[in-house]
Amino acid sequence: WDLFTPPRFAGLGNYLTLARDAIFGRVMGNTAYFVLASVPAQMVLGLACALALNRGIRGQTFFRVAYFLPVVTSTIAAALVWAWLFNSNFGLINALLSAFGVTDPPRWLGSTAWAMPAVIVVSVWQNVGYAMVLFLAGLQNIPRDLYDAGAIDGATGWKRFYFIPLPMLSPTTFFVLIISIIGSFQVFELVFVMTNAGPANATNTLVFYIYQNGFQFYQMGYASAAAMILFLIVLMATLVQYRLQTRWVHYG
Repeated sequence: WDLFTPPRFAGLGNYLTLARDAIFGRVMGNTAYFVLASVPAQMVLGLACALALNRGIRGQTFFRVAYFLPVVTSTIAAALVWAWLFNSNFGLINALLSAFGVTDPPRWLGSTAWAMPAVIVVSVWQNVGYAMVLFLAGLQNIPRDLYDAGAIDGATGWKRFYFIPLPMLSPTTFFVLIISIIGSFQVFELVFVMTNAGPANATNTLVFYIYQNGFQFYQMGYASAAAMILFLIVLMATLVQYRLQTRWVHYG
C-alpha cells in the first residue's frame, strides 16, 4: 500500500519481500545485537547499584536520585548531549582519550563498528536507573531473618548473595527482564537523533525501519508487515520467558 494510492490486498507479498530484503536482514541483526548487549548490561548494572544502595551508604538519597535521573530525562535531549560527547572531532570522550595517550580514537557515530556500541552505552546509561529502583524494592522486601539464618550457617560474601538475595529477587528479575527486552526491541529515539540509522545502516533497528518505510518512503503495507514481525518477535520472546520462569523464578 503506497500511501498515495488506494490500498490493494497483497496477501503474503510484503512478507515475501521482507524475506528477500537484504536491508531487513541487516536490521534484524542490528536489533538482536542491541537487545543482547543492552539488556544484560542494564540488568547487571542495575542490580549492582541496588546492592550498593541497599547497604545504607552515606548520601544514599542523592545516589538514588542521580541514578534514576536519566530515566526521567527526555530521550531526545539526552541523545543530543551524547551525540556531542561522541563527536569524533571535538567531542569530550575523544578529547579524554587523546589526553590519556590514544593517538587514533574511534570515530564513534561515524564508524560502522563503533556506532552501535555508542548507542548501546547511552541506552544502558538511561535505563539502568529503572532496573536499579525495581531491584532495590525487591531487596528491601527480603526478610532480615534470612540474612541472620545465613550468617549462622556460615554464608558470607558470594555464597550469601547466591543463596539469599538472588533467588528471592527472581520475580523482580523476571519482571525487569521482560520489560527490558520489550523496551530494547522498541528503541527509536536514540537511533533517530544520534545516527539516523547510519552509517550504512549500521544502527538501523526494526522500529526505525518501520518508521522509514511508513513515513519516509510511504510504503504503509510494507511497514505494517515489518510491524507485525516485531509484534510476533516480542510475543514469542515474552511467551518463552513465561514458559521458562517455572525453572528459575521462586515466588514466596
